[in-house]
Order: sequence, then structure tokens, then C-alpha cells
Amino acid sequence: MKFPKQKSDDIGSYVDQYFSSVTLAAEGVQRSMIKKAADLLMAIYKAEKFVWVCGNGGSSAIANHLVCDHIKGIRSNTKLKPRVVSLVNNLETITAVSNDISYDEIFVFQLESLAQRGDLLITISSSGDSENVVKAFEWARNNGLYTITFTGFSGGRTQKHADANIHVDAENYGVVEDVHQCLMHILAQFIRMKELSADEVGKLLF
Repeated sequence: MKFPKQKSDDIGSYVDQYFSSVTLAAEGVQRSMIKKAADLLMAIYKAEKFVWVCGNGGSSAIANHLVCDHIKGIRSNTKLKPRVVSLVNNLETITAVSNDISYDEIFVFQLESLAQRGDLLITISSSGDSENVVKAFEWARNNGLYTITFTGFSGGRTQKHADANIHVDAENYGVVEDVHQCLMHILAQFIRMKELSADEVGKLLF
């Protein structure tokens, strides 16, 4: 889904078109894949394994936001204690690896030192084809980690062979990232809700 298809001089009209594009993109996401991702995350959290998450640019912000919502959000009023680490948070390591080795290695280099078999890697990439994300994804698959990938546009290399691929069929970075952010919130809130009683859900803020 390409957006915008033509120039617009009226911001009100552009707002309507943008939100319409976000809605259409969200409606197209496979619910079966969201369920797979939710089930996998729940299993990982209950097993007290680690979740590693990475992305570039706007996707790196979603990765960092995911840490907050999945650690603090899911843990609130539940017995779950998610172990979630963003691979984009350690600026010193990232700049050292990118300067001395290669920017393509910034995520996989960390995984090689920190991750263990049975952990989970979440990659967030609109193109699904960023080289540093692809390297991390391939290493994870080859070393016994589960994988959840968030993609957009044509899906790229990380769309294939993931345990759960959450794909947003849109060709606009803002639209893809907005839907990715919503899905990140949905997964966190749903997993938390599963651990609460019906009475608690009605009383607590989400």
C-alpha cells in the first residue's frame, strides 16, 4: 500500500488520508502471527529466559519503548518478571563495534557475548533488510534462539523463517512504525491481561 500517492496542499485532508492508511495497514496484519508472537513471549517470560530486541532509527525507539512496556507494564500486578534487553541501548559498545569492526556487527556482536539458547530475539525493521538486523536474526536462528520479526514494505530477509513474522503491508515509514508501535503495546497489554482476573482488568489502568 503506497502512501502518499499524490501531493496534498491541505493538511486536514492529509491527516484523514494518513489515518486511513494506518487503519488499512493495521487491518491487514495477520492475527495468527500476533497470536504466535504473544504465545511465544508468554512462554519465554514464564521460563524466565531473556528477550533481546533491536532496530535502527525509529525502530530503535520502538525497541527501547518495548523494554519499558514489557518489563514495567507486564510485571505490574502480575507474577511475571520479563527479562528484556534492548541491543540499541549501549551507546559505548555500539560506537566501539561500529568504529573498530563494522556497523553491520553492532547487534550480533552483543548477542554472541550475552544471548543463550532458548532466548528470544525481536527485530524491528520497516524494510526487514537492514544488514545489522539481518545478521542478528540469522545468528539467532543458527544458535537456538526463537525469533519474532516486525517488518513492512516487501518484508525483506527477516520476514522469512521467523517463528513469528508480524508484517505491516505499507510503503510509508511513518505508517509502518505507527502500526509496529501499536502492536508492541497490544502484545504487552494482552500478556498482562491474561495474568489478571476479570475484576482486576476492570479496575486497573493499562
